[in-house]
Amino acid sequence: MRDADFFRRWLDAAAAAVEREADRLTELDSPIGDADHGSNLLRGFVAVRAALAGADASAPPGALLQLAGRTLISTVGGASGPLYGTLLRRTGKELGEAAEVSDEQVREALDAGVDAVARLGGAAPGDKTMLDALVPGVAALATSYADAADAADAGAVATTPMLARKGRASYLGERSIGHQDPGATSSALLLRALADAAGGAA
Repeated sequence: MRDADFFRRWLDAAAAAVEREADRLTELDSPIGDADHGSNLLRGFVAVRAALAGADASAPPGALLQLAGRTLISTVGGASGPLYGTLLRRTGKELGEAAEVSDEQVREALDAGVDAVARLGGAAPGDKTMLDALVPGVAALATSYADAADAADAGAVATTPMLARKGRASYLGERSIGHQDPGATSSALLLRALADAAGGAA
């Protein structure tokens, strides 16, 4: 069973990963976006850390994720804030008020979160977006957290030859081909952080 401390570890690991990879995310965003993906996410996750530090120590997992989601929406510019915020808010809503949740409940909640992101962005796997990492990553949670992280990493890399059909990169047409999608890359970081929080355990 996973308690609030597990989700705090996950979000802290995600913040650390974004801090470590912010320059790379911005570099990936430069040719096909606004060159601000890393800096925007970094600002958001710094705010998430501060929000969690001030959160009620007895807050259940669902409440923590909803707080993190609201924080990202209010602090991250561009499309990333609403998309990542929706992912965490919907996941938290699905977990409800339970003090502890099973790994299966985590997977089902994240699946609902990913569906909400797809509806918000109007995208699907293959469109060269964060969904190309999130969909296979969350599906692989049925096997293990480590497999989820590996699947998300592979999904992010697989966006390189894709033609972007959604988001800022879609405006570039064929010039979007040959660049790894920054949103898929940051999504893979999020799932790798989840695996780190779980210790790579199934």
